[in-house]
Amino acid sequence: MTTGRHSAIELDPSLNDYELAAALVREAGQLALLMRMGGLQGERKTSVSDVVTAADRAAEAYVLEQLRRCRPDDGIRGEEGSSVAGSSGRTWVIDPVDGTYNFLHGSTYWCSAIALKRDQDASAVDVDPDVILGAIYQPELDKLWTGGDGHAAALNGERIAGPSNAALGELGAATYIHPTWLADPRAAMPWHAVAVSAASLRMFGSGSCDLGRVADGELGCWFQHSCPEWDWLPGKAIVRAAGGHTAVVNVNGLNWFIAGGPTAVSEIRGALTSVPQFA
Repeated sequence: MTTGRHSAIELDPSLNDYELAAALVREAGQLALLMRMGGLQGERKTSVSDVVTAADRAAEAYVLEQLRRCRPDDGIRGEEGSSVAGSSGRTWVIDPVDGTYNFLHGSTYWCSAIALKRDQDASAVDVDPDVILGAIYQPELDKLWTGGDGHAAALNGERIAGPSNAALGELGAATYIHPTWLADPRAAMPWHAVAVSAASLRMFGSGSCDLGRVADGELGCWFQHSCPEWDWLPGKAIVRAAGGHTAVVNVNGLNWFIAGGPTAVSEIRGALTSVPQFA
């Protein structure tokens, strides 16, 4: 496929799902990085910090094209609007550039991420579907996390130890909350209850980069509300493959997504649900 003067390779359909996922995020990430080096401008989506670039769209188009050729029976869902119905009972969930605000402003803390999930019953509403595998690639640091069913979590092909089982009060917690939500007690109160319980806080702006680091132990745990599938499922698969725990809990009508060691996940859940419930 060619996008302007940037090109990415066609992938071999005989690759297994893990090999394919790893190749897709590597190629998409490198394509986005090359396009950024050539100069980009962002377009505002919902807020000044929620932006999209031509690189997001080109990287998603590349992944879409490769998946339609390599896995023609699978469904596809992408952050930038890709939607393909499948017949296999499986769907690929694409985040071509996670951390676009960071990406646009020259930070290295962004990635390309992908997950493969099992489709749910059409009548069901599941905010935390069953995920088969995940792959996350941070191009400028050349970090590739993979993991899922029957595939131990790995960083650049080396098995990782997994999250610590230490208490929340001994761990750094990665999180994200948009400033406008801090004015809404439905989100601000549960967020604050967890924030004051952790040893320290980190807010870097890429959920998938955060979750890869929770899986390999660089970050202690993670929590965030209202995550779309592309921000959650790639990292969820890898954290669980590393032996960590994940959970989703609803508080005041908002779903909170949690990852880490079993003790931290349990304590985050407890802190979130300790706040007053609004009618």
